[in-house]
This record gives sequence, structure tokens and C-alpha cells, in this order.
Amino acid sequence: MSRILDRRTVLASVAAFAAAPTLARADDFIDLNWSDLLPVGETAPPPVLQSLIDHTQAPLNTQQPASSGVRSDWNGQVIRLPGFIVPIDYSGSGVTAFILVPFVGACVHVPPPPANQLVFVTTQTPYESAGLFEAVNVIGMFGVSSMSTHLADIGYALSADKIEPFRRS
Repeated sequence: MSRILDRRTVLASVAAFAAAPTLARADDFIDLNWSDLLPVGETAPPPVLQSLIDHTQAPLNTQQPASSGVRSDWNGQVIRLPGFIVPIDYSGSGVTAFILVPFVGACVHVPPPPANQLVFVTTQTPYESAGLFEAVNVIGMFGVSSMSTHLADIGYALSADKIEPFRRS
């Protein structure tokens, strides 16, 4: 059963996850790609197919495809995942909670991908984002955390130790 949560409820539900002790710090992490978050054998539709959806109809969040499940392989592990920021909460001008998405415009200009392709990120240190088109790497404790926001259903959560502009290693 999915229910829509207000911003305070979402942030409070992630607070316990964020307060858990990390097993490693930001210098010791597992590199993940978005395909790693899909159940074994499943492939994500390419982002170019998102543009085939009629944007003049229902709100984008109602057009989110169903998720076929999540993977718990990395629960409690420190990981690094690249993506784009869809801001949820700010402190001053810095983002403190956001949805990490695999491609530009997800949840904002095009319907969201399935929940197993979205990560709810919280950070103690506000990140001064350069905008929706900035690619970032996020490093922190990762886990399965099913939740709903006004933008989309989300399958994972990450408590960020470090957020930095994307660069290949």
C-alpha cells in the first residue's frame, strides 16, 4: 500500500536511516550504476522513450511505471552512485534532501522512472547545486526504503557523506 507523505514525514522517516552508524566512510565505497539497482535480469527502458509520453494529460507522477522490485544486496553499505538532483528540501540555498535520478528531467519534465530507479538522499551538509542539469556523485550509506512523495514512489534511500560534481574515476 502506497501513501503520499508530506515533506516533514518523509524527512523524519529518513532520519533514523541517516542516524545509523556507517560501516565505512566516504573514502571506502562500492561503485554502483543504475542497472545495479534493478532486479537480476531486468533492464530499464532507455530515457529517450520517456519523451514518447503525452505530457498534456495527467500529472507526471501518475504516469510512473510500476517497479518490479528492489535489490537489498547493498543495504547498510557505503556506495557511490552518479545521477541528477531533483530538490525536495533546502537549508538556505543548499539542498538537504533530494531525489537522485538517473537522467536529466526525470520527475520534473518527464514522468519518473520506476521506484527501483529513484533514490531519496539526505545530507547533513547542504549541497550548493548548480541546477537540475548538474550531474553529481553521491557517496553514503545505502538501503532499501520504500516511500512516496508528491513527485514519485521511491525504492531506495541514501544518507550522503559526500556529494560532488560528477567525474569519471
